Amino acid sequence: MATQATMMDMTNTQNTRHTMAHVRKILLYAALIGASLFFLFPLAWMVGTSLKTIEEVGRSQLNLLPADPQWTNYDKLFSDDSFYRAYFNSIFIVSLVLLGTVTSVSLVAFSFSRLEWKGRGLVFAAMMSTLMIPYQATLVPQYVMFHQLHWIRTFNPITIPGFFAGGASLIFLLRQFMMGLPKELDEAAMIDGANPLQIWWYIIMPLSRPAVATISVFLFVGTWNNLMMPLIYLQKPALYTMPVYVAQKLNLQETPLPWQDVMAASVSFVVPVLVVFIFTQRYFIEGISTTGTKG
Repeated sequence: MATQATMMDMTNTQNTRHTMAHVRKILLYAALIGASLFFLFPLAWMVGTSLKTIEEVGRSQLNLLPADPQWTNYDKLFSDDSFYRAYFNSIFIVSLVLLGTVTSVSLVAFSFSRLEWKGRGLVFAAMMSTLMIPYQATLVPQYVMFHQLHWIRTFNPITIPGFFAGGASLIFLLRQFMMGLPKELDEAAMIDGANPLQIWWYIIMPLSRPAVATISVFLFVGTWNNLMMPLIYLQKPALYTMPVYVAQKLNLQETPLPWQDVMAASVSFVVPVLVVFIFTQRYFIEGISTTGTKG
């Protein structure tokens, strides 16, 4: 009898633990769903506003969805030639920035993490110290330099600096990941006759895919959303990017303000960012979780 009672008590204890585990899991999922809805509300508000009439936008009551969706707002947007020009300009700039920056940053990170050379630590410390320099402190000297190079009203001030490993934080992130890779890989490749560039391209870069995806997402979002640089350097409507195009939609001379047009342009502007994150989130999360824990 005592044995049966003990077994029943153990069974009840296990059932209680399973029940508590299920309750905790349900509460966790409920909290995550609530947080997701909270963070998705601005996106839903933007999409809903893009489909409203100008009268609905001006009402004081909170209506997330329009009474009668106005798809003509998007028809008007897509019939604007400057919209396609701005989209192409943004894609062109982002592509060059990604190509140049990822290549140059990975080479510098490879040098700091895998190669032995005199003064490496001192140079790395000097590079990291540049993170303490405010961006505003270099804005005027950069403009003067680009003006003397006759690069104003061209894409050069935005695209070319990326080919010279701009971004100490990106170099640090990628360096930390590369330091966690076994050194024996380099030694084995050198025995087979590989030079440092071949080791970088054929061995280190494929293994660093999560970290490369992470810095690529950072670069894409930062460049795609960049408003200040195009405003300062492009200075020509034919070269304007999507952030400038969206800002121009907010015509302060028009009353009431055409928020539905601004939101329609903003929805089109946000779509590429969502697509990039959806397709790279696995590598992005892996890169964030492993970078900084190695080396």
